[in-house]
This record gives sequence, C-alpha cells and structure tokens, in this order.
Amino acid sequence: MPYGEKTEQQLIAFADKIFRFFEQQNVKAVVMACNTTSAITYDKLKNNYNFKIYPIIQSVSSILAKLPVQRLGVFATPATIKSGVYSREIHKINPNMEVFGMDCPEWVKIVESRSENKTESFNIIKNNLDTMLKNKPDKIVLGCTHYPFLLPVLSKFAPQKLFIDPAVDFARFIKNDLENNDLLNTDANYEFEKFYVSADPENFRRAGSVFYDIKELPKLVD
Repeated sequence: MPYGEKTEQQLIAFADKIFRFFEQQNVKAVVMACNTTSAITYDKLKNNYNFKIYPIIQSVSSILAKLPVQRLGVFATPATIKSGVYSREIHKINPNMEVFGMDCPEWVKIVESRSENKTESFNIIKNNLDTMLKNKPDKIVLGCTHYPFLLPVLSKFAPQKLFIDPAVDFARFIKNDLENNDLLNTDANYEFEKFYVSADPENFRRAGSVFYDIKELPKLVD
C-alpha cells in the first residue's frame, strides 16, 4: 500500500496471487474494487481464471459515458491516470466526452491516516481540486476507493453534487449482471463474510474501520 505507486509488474504479480487464492476458495465471481488494479491488470489477467471478474473502471465507464455531460474530470492514483483507461473506456461509447485525468498521490495516505482535517492535508486537497476546476468539469469522478472519504473536505470548496462516487453505480452493475446470469444468491442463510490479508491483520482492521465494522480479526494469508 498504496497500489497507485507500484509498477505494472508488481501489480500483475499481486493480482495474480490474489486471484489464485480466490480460485482455491471456489468463488463464482470476484469484484475488482481497486481502480488501479482494474486499470493495469484486468485486460492482462481476465481470461486466466475460472470465475467472472468485475473490474470497477471497465464496468462503470459504460455508465459514465452516458451521463448528460460534456466535460468529465477524474481524480485517481498516478498508475490509473498514467494508464489512460478511464478516457479510453469512455471514448469507446462516447468519443465526444472530454475526460480530464489528474493524479492525487497523497490522498490515499491522507485517508488511511485520517489526517484530512489537518492543515497540510487540507491544503493538498484544495490545491488538487483548484487545479482540476480549471478544466471546468461538469462532474468529477472520485476514481479510487479511498477518495469518497474526502467528500466532506472537497464539498467545502465545490458543490457535493459535482462529485461522483463510482462505487454506487458499480454495485448496481454487479447486482444486475448477477441477476441476468442467474448467479445472484438471495438466500440470507448463506450470507457471511471472511476477511483475508497479506500482512498486519490488526492494522487492516484499524484502517478498515473508517468505512466498516470488521468484527473478527482478518486471517493472514502467506
């Protein structure tokens, strides 16, 4: 962590190891919630496993491309922006939409450390937003799982309705696709959750508590 600063080779190796682990768990589908891994690894690995993979960028771009806007900003990690995947996927459907990407390398660390209200962090976020606003975007995508947690700060400087959390459309996309393929399990008796980490379970639970109450300590996977 953070993934956004890793090389392509590192990201592919991480993703492949994770997918091989899921394969051993006999999963029916995997949600690739990380924008960075969706941008860098999905096209290279998507056909290597016996389950369906849902990549966030490729999934939600079909929705973003149909928005009634002309100018779309994207805040994301350096790796995601460098890949150009948001622009590329959106332009497959809507070649007329202007997409402005901007990387925010400090934002993940700000969220993880819960330091968004410190003066230094506040200034970093505001400066990034000021730079993006020069493009006069109609909407701005928060293209990293961590970024929506900065909405309280961002909305101090711009209307909250300007920002898009792609996770909302992503969840709907997955549910609809599972339904259409007769894969959606609606039996509550089968609902359970298990968390696995590659290092430091306690830190994961502590950092994850920003958005979710993880009751049991995650299992460490070698």
